[in-house]
Amino acid sequence: MAVKLQKKVFISGTIQAVTGLSVGGSSIGLEIGGADKVVVRNAITNQPYIPGSSLKGKMRSLLEKFEGNMSITVKKTNKAGQILEEKKFNSLKEVPEGYLNKSGDVDKIAIEAMPCKCGACIICQVFGVSAEEEGMPARLIVRDSDLINHEELEKSKNTDMPYTEVKTEVVIDRITAAATPRQFERVPAGAVFGLNLVCNIYEGDDENGILNKVFEGLRLVQDDYLGGSGTRGYGQVKFRIDSVTYKDQDIYQQDDEAVLLQEFTIPKELQ
Repeated sequence: MAVKLQKKVFISGTIQAVTGLSVGGSSIGLEIGGADKVVVRNAITNQPYIPGSSLKGKMRSLLEKFEGNMSITVKKTNKAGQILEEKKFNSLKEVPEGYLNKSGDVDKIAIEAMPCKCGACIICQVFGVSAEEEGMPARLIVRDSDLINHEELEKSKNTDMPYTEVKTEVVIDRITAAATPRQFERVPAGAVFGLNLVCNIYEGDDENGILNKVFEGLRLVQDDYLGGSGTRGYGQVKFRIDSVTYKDQDIYQQDDEAVLLQEFTIPKELQ
């Protein structure tokens, strides 16, 4: 396992909400007449923010789906609920052809797909593996993203709550035609958040491979959605990378500022 830290790479930029964003909040309104689901806010400033865990989790999930790398548990049970067979696989490629077909006494097949734990792939390197498994430290640190254009949103006359809007959605009963309205708090389209990522590069690491995988994850999120209700139009975001810099041991010892990483090119989709 790599133990010597060679450098820290800093990726800075912005996240713009292209459509309304619903991230990280409670499903219960905090006051009478409040929204059914609210966004997460900074306890001091009351401004909405994007938790680093939300972005990092979405990046990892999409990368693992894209490559088929995930920890898969397959349970086969009979009609009485007894487990007939249980197997674990490190990727979809390891699941034998026809294994998920019912046969014999098998009544149900339950599949659980969790983050990859192989400890060998580039995704495990970037995002880490828990100590209970391979114990690989994560290379990627994703900071919470604070709201940048808060003054613009604060002055807006079109917001329903401080910095946010409330969107009403209606569920229609297919038989009685009764309407059940629900209200969702969203950060409005046009909101801009800061993006700050840190990549720890250890001795022996494929630096370009790690950085390329991080940017691939950002591009996947950009083409998918961030937060909840993405299939209903929420959560489309646009990333813009402003700089990729680094600090190595010499820079830290000399108390210098981060230096531009000249040999790395930012993907066009993120510029």
